[in-house]
Amino acid sequence: MHELEFDPSSDWRQRLGALMDGKPVQRLITLLIIVNAAILGLQTSPSIMADWGKPLLILDSLILACFVIELALRFTARGIGLLRDPWAVFDCLVVGIALVPASGPFAVLRALRVLRVLRLVSINPSMRKVVQALLASLPGMGSIVMLMGLVFYVAAVMATQLFGQSFPEWFGSIGASLYTLFQVMTLESWSMGIVRPVMEQHPLAWMFFVPYILIATFMMLNLFIAVIVNAMQSTHEPSAEELATAAREQAILDELRALRSEVAELRRNAS
Repeated sequence: MHELEFDPSSDWRQRLGALMDGKPVQRLITLLIIVNAAILGLQTSPSIMADWGKPLLILDSLILACFVIELALRFTARGIGLLRDPWAVFDCLVVGIALVPASGPFAVLRALRVLRVLRLVSINPSMRKVVQALLASLPGMGSIVMLMGLVFYVAAVMATQLFGQSFPEWFGSIGASLYTLFQVMTLESWSMGIVRPVMEQHPLAWMFFVPYILIATFMMLNLFIAVIVNAMQSTHEPSAEELATAAREQAILDELRALRSEVAELRRNAS
């Protein structure tokens, strides 16, 4: 049997799709997402829920129903082809999680209802560009993560051998050393909390920690920022195909202007 497919060329589906993509509907959905985010935050307060719990739950259900109706209308307008859009798939997953009964083995999904707020990313074009840039930077980040992993491992082995006997809680094993070095990398009480106590028994310990901080914190983390900034710039720069299309459009406009001037010249000669 052949699957029934929607015909996107039909006029009423085109009008419906244009309506759902229009600014009024998008602004309404954005407003509902913001209101829903505020409601989910209020539901975390026991005192507020004791006084306003029932109205908040009703309003939350109504907003969820609006999201479901919106997605249903989008599927009506575009059919199953809507799932070719990754952002539409994201919206379906977020709304679908909210529809799962948050009881029994699915009680943990109750905390995931707040993911509906992330629909604001799919609604806002500028936010979508930022997310796309982050995804585009993942391959470059992978290489930096592997390099950082090597630095962490080498430093952890050295720290375990150098300071493990004196400070077994911090450097007694590879795992403990990795966690301690991660804390040092974040610069969270690294000097007074870790390095200075170590230097009381190992005065030259700074010769290990200072180069480690320079490499792990200032160099590696700045590489992450550089990759993200480069990806952001790449997303804003026009692609070669876009430049070629713009060049063709400009050439067509130039030809039309030339034809218009020739027609005007012929009319003047004829008069």
